[in-house]
Amino acid sequence: MFELPTTIPIQVNSKLYLKDPNSSDLGVKIIAKSIDMINSMGYEDFTIRKLAQAINSTEASIYRYFESKQKLLLYLISWYWSWMEYRLAFATTNISSPKVKLERAISLITDKIDNDEKYNYVNLKKLNSIAFTESTKSFLNKEVDKENKNGAYSEYKKFVEKVSDIVLELNPKYKFPNMLISTVIEGAHLQHHFTDHLPRLTNTSTKDNHIELFFTDIVFKSITTTKK
Repeated sequence: MFELPTTIPIQVNSKLYLKDPNSSDLGVKIIAKSIDMINSMGYEDFTIRKLAQAINSTEASIYRYFESKQKLLLYLISWYWSWMEYRLAFATTNISSPKVKLERAISLITDKIDNDEKYNYVNLKKLNSIAFTESTKSFLNKEVDKENKNGAYSEYKKFVEKVSDIVLELNPKYKFPNMLISTVIEGAHLQHHFTDHLPRLTNTSTKDNHIELFFTDIVFKSITTTKK
């Protein structure tokens, strides 16, 4: 798949943290271990107290970086979408065909990382899993409007808009590019979850990436039917 060099810094909205976790060894431990724990136990069971115990620190020390576990989740999800934006740019560089660019974008969106590759200290497989299973908890809550005003979802929105721009390259008359791409993203996440836990709600194959094929089919049929 279209992977980035791990030397490129990933930018995250500074309003999501009180102190940049990249600025210290403790901050790096907070991010790395929180990814491990949220992936293994789920966001609901994850707590700042458990995290502090796991890294042999104190809750007060962690709260110097993040004011709540919700802000920590927002940071992780924002990091993921910022990384995805870089991946998209890397995968579509020097590609002139909008069709090929969109195919690559859909492949990135639906891709499930199956190895424990790391981007610096971030385990990409585990963060990918968190994005698939926990990302909706970052915005399906009563704080969504407040967090949105603070730019908490800016990385996600930028990614959607960049892929939507490719859709409009193919069909400038298409009226729903953002709706289409955000639906593909959330739908792909659900289908991966169904594949792992509720297989009768999906159609999978060990030979083909049916999730990628399914959403590629939906996207291109939706775009071409409104081209005239």
